[in-house]
Amino acid sequence: MAIHLEEYEELLEDLPHDAREVLTGAWHEAARVFSPRGLDNYLKGAVALHNLGRGEDLVVSFLQEMPAMSRAIGEDVLPELVNFLLGMASKTSGQVLSLIISTAPLAAERLGDDTLFRGFLGVLQVMLAQAPRGLRPMLENLDRLLTQLTLGGLRRWVNWGAQAYKTDFEGQVNYFSLHSPDAVSVLKAERKGTLFVDVQRRLNIYLRAMWGRDFFMRPTAGDYESREGLKPFIEHYVVHIADAYDDYRPEGDATAEDQLVSGLEVYRAAANHCAAHLVFTKDPLSMEELDLVQMAIIGVIEDARVEELACQQFPGMRASWLALHPKVDFGEPQTIGALLNRLARALLEPDSADPHPWVREGVQLFREETDLSSNQISWNIGVALSHSLGRIPLPEFNFRTDIQHAIYRDDNRTIWESEEYDVQAALEATWGGKQVRREVSVMEMVNELDYEFAGDDAQEVWVLPTEFYLDQEGVTINELEGRPPISEPFHYHEWDYQIQLERPSWVTVLERNPVLGELDAIEQIITDYKPVISQLKYLIESMIPQGMQRLRRQEDGDELDINAAIRAMVDIRSGQQPDTRVMMRYKRNVRDLAVMVLLDMSESANDKVRGQDYSIMDLTRAATVLFADALDRIGDPFALHGFCSDGRHDVHYYRFKDFEQPYNDLVKARLAGMQGSYSTRMGAAMRHAGHYLKQQAKSKKLLIIITDGEPADNDTRDPQYLRHDAKRAVEELSREGVMTYALSLDPHADHYVSRIFGASHFTVLDHVERLPEKLPMLYLGLTR
Repeated sequence: MAIHLEEYEELLEDLPHDAREVLTGAWHEAARVFSPRGLDNYLKGAVALHNLGRGEDLVVSFLQEMPAMSRAIGEDVLPELVNFLLGMASKTSGQVLSLIISTAPLAAERLGDDTLFRGFLGVLQVMLAQAPRGLRPMLENLDRLLTQLTLGGLRRWVNWGAQAYKTDFEGQVNYFSLHSPDAVSVLKAERKGTLFVDVQRRLNIYLRAMWGRDFFMRPTAGDYESREGLKPFIEHYVVHIADAYDDYRPEGDATAEDQLVSGLEVYRAAANHCAAHLVFTKDPLSMEELDLVQMAIIGVIEDARVEELACQQFPGMRASWLALHPKVDFGEPQTIGALLNRLARALLEPDSADPHPWVREGVQLFREETDLSSNQISWNIGVALSHSLGRIPLPEFNFRTDIQHAIYRDDNRTIWESEEYDVQAALEATWGGKQVRREVSVMEMVNELDYEFAGDDAQEVWVLPTEFYLDQEGVTINELEGRPPISEPFHYHEWDYQIQLERPSWVTVLERNPVLGELDAIEQIITDYKPVISQLKYLIESMIPQGMQRLRRQEDGDELDINAAIRAMVDIRSGQQPDTRVMMRYKRNVRDLAVMVLLDMSESANDKVRGQDYSIMDLTRAATVLFADALDRIGDPFALHGFCSDGRHDVHYYRFKDFEQPYNDLVKARLAGMQGSYSTRMGAAMRHAGHYLKQQAKSKKLLIIITDGEPADNDTRDPQYLRHDAKRAVEELSREGVMTYALSLDPHADHYVSRIFGASHFTVLDHVERLPEKLPMLYLGLTR
């Protein structure tokens, strides 16, 4: 269900009148940006700031600015900002706190990353401790500062001013207002050539045009402590790239203008290199039994492999990458790092002139490979070269200094399998092996079962396809001690809109047996809705297929229509123009469609309908019963399924009725036992429902989703994530011939349900109590 401001009435009753008005105006935007947990933090933060007693402007600024900040860098940083403000309240005035809040969206947009924003709060904390008089003027000039400086540059600029004017309060104000020559001079010294936030949009468009897909990039503060840039790296499909690049000068200050490489070109080269890793590396390499030298050599070969594959598609990339490799000294190498850099350049050059035997050996081994599709060749060549390198008298390899110097290349962490310490895996390895599940026969179960009441820690779990009855009690073991059985897991991908990629096998759907309820509840529904059933009776009868239907007065047909032929002859004898439609055709009236109803069984379905003593689940049950009765009488094949979710690893799926199953008392008992629980991971449920719909040999397949809220789950903080995945699932089903239609019981659903299902593929019920009569009417309208 959508979250309503009225639900927080008790929490917000102490807020001043103006702040409540601002909150009412900002609520729609806040509800779009924040998840339910984020909204809770947003409102609690406003109340906490109000309780400081530092004026109404502080609260108003917070309510107005926080949605914009969270849209830029996410909602996770919001509690930290509130805690920062509460901690600084004793050190500065309410006006400065309001200024910090007002500039937070600007800082978030310019920095573009929550980690960098946390670093920015650290800079403010340093200023409050060392140069408190300069904080206000600095915040007033923050736009100019962050337009020219990275986070590291800003920190050094702040530290210089704080130290230089430690006891000069007037000097602090002049410096941080950018009125003193020192401030401008240090600003120029720290200024970077090209900031990532200024070119991010152009880079995204460029990568999409080059590679035909999107890549998600985030800035990282490479020069936070020093002026050296951090190497790009790839983590969880996200490209982390330096927040600024200076123009590259191969010859240093002596570089001619025509040899200078602009910061934008450096960004393009780095982004293309990382994109090549993501596109051409399918599986990571194992680090087992490799030393640091071998890993470094393999990394150089792997860089060359992906770049060679990229150059085969885009030949112009070779020149852009070569321009960023340092000039090579063909003298005798002094370190292993020097040889690695020479090898890296030689592998990229079409015709390398490097005379060193080890480099020439590496180039020869690489050129002899005709198929570069597998990264295993990098492992093989790297290991072979490491043996040859051992015969060259060089100092011991230093992993800190013997690195590649090409500024655009990443640190290659993405090519290796992660071997982080896994506590759960360590415990399993220490205390016991992996649990095994086996399907066994009745005789094995009778003769060899060691302990039928074993717990979750059993080494083996035996599964009997049929029930195992105990003779004495007359009941099954499952009925006495067992748990409700679940199916084998179904794994589905999920769409991540931020990185524009499908996460393979990301969600697990587990089918569970529905709980049986009392049939009296179903009979009561039929009694309560007798008027609705009567209204539907004639509509249903009109839609029941009539077998062979005779179509008279046709131009072409199967046989002569005697009555029409006689009328035509009469017209001819009367001298009138006869009607030429004198044939009759037979048409087989068949409804060639299959329909599935997918019920949202999340916890919110247990909520009472406003002003009534029944729940949304009660209405959903009643609507499903009336709908199933109508479909059963029409004869259309249909299925009734439901779902809820407890995180991506456990999407609960219930099959109340399958297509081949009759609509009988068992199905009604299952519907009577429906209960709401957990959350709503809609995309995975729709994909699983589509799995069954696609098996139906019908020309038209319809999936109707009945839901009381937007997609959400307990392991997803971004409210847009599951909405985009559900939209993607709708598009996938549409390509496979399955039409989806949503019936939403959330009166505020228009702003998101139209984006998920499309403008003409949803209905929002403003009066939830009308669901039982609306659902059958909706179906009859969709399939007439």
